[in-house]
Amino acid sequence: MIQSTDEGLMRLALREAAKGLGRTSPNPAVGAVLAKNGIILATGYHQKAGQPHAEIEVLKALSDYPSAKGSSLYVTLEPCSTYGRTPPCTLAIRDAGISRVIVGSIDPNPKHQGKGLAELRRDGIQVTTGVLDKECTRLNAGFNKWIISGRPWVIAKAAQSLDGRLTRPIGESSRLSNSHSIRMVHRLRATVDAILIGAETVRKDDPELTVRYGPTDHQPLRVVVTKTGMLPIDARVFVGEQDTIIYKDRSWSDVLDDLGRRSVTRLLVEGGGQILGQLFDNYLIDELWFFLTPRLVGGDKPTIGGVGVQELAGAPRLVDVRYLRLKDDLLIKGDLQWPKNPSRAF
Repeated sequence: MIQSTDEGLMRLALREAAKGLGRTSPNPAVGAVLAKNGIILATGYHQKAGQPHAEIEVLKALSDYPSAKGSSLYVTLEPCSTYGRTPPCTLAIRDAGISRVIVGSIDPNPKHQGKGLAELRRDGIQVTTGVLDKECTRLNAGFNKWIISGRPWVIAKAAQSLDGRLTRPIGESSRLSNSHSIRMVHRLRATVDAILIGAETVRKDDPELTVRYGPTDHQPLRVVVTKTGMLPIDARVFVGEQDTIIYKDRSWSDVLDDLGRRSVTRLLVEGGGQILGQLFDNYLIDELWFFLTPRLVGGDKPTIGGVGVQELAGAPRLVDVRYLRLKDDLLIKGDLQWPKNPSRAF
């Protein structure tokens, strides 16, 4: 397989990096490709915290280690230059005789930021930066926010009717969306560290909050927020091997700070509407995944409750919007861009 451009090889490294989402926390997801004269020699990615980084994995994947000499390494994140649970990747790159390193994004960790690149240059290795920087940075939005703020990246997910409702008749299935959308939700769950819901959702829908389609080796932490602590003891969120954390009458600041201390970098919030409304009112949502189903249900269960905005100028916008048709459902996803001085009704 031959790829002739830096961008093409970095895209391959990005696909490798994505395999680690949800599995590497508190480390970032990183992918690497080793190539010489445009010919791919090996690929690799960071699989789990404490295990070898992507740069080491790609060297391990070589069928002929000496072939690394004079090659080019494409890596989605700046190589580390410090000792942690693993030795510095910059040493391994130098020792392998790699002549050029192409980097997607700079490590936002102040302990590492730019230091690895400077060390490689001192060793006489040619360094190119900023190749698909936006895409590489976006992949690690969770890690980037967590390493700076100590809090996770918050993803709000909802399956809603065309009229923006979660309402369902009592006793009927909790699913508004189709099976294709449900499988997509499980793919999303597999990329996060924790899934959060409110007590009403536990009592009404009794969800498992597990990954049941695709690779199921990674099961996120389950989180329930409740005012009273009154939860059914036989609820499915308490069944299984993965842990469930209950936050009783805690502020959102306390919840997010504590999850950050638990190394949760990507948090998926699956509702309900009151929970999403509270997060919205407090400017705490970073990303949206909304599944629209072609039904009209009416009722008193809006997808996002809360107080809401006082004027449109105070409303956040969805940026980098992506649309995906899933049979008759439509997935709309993107990042929330909050106004600098948002207006709220309160």
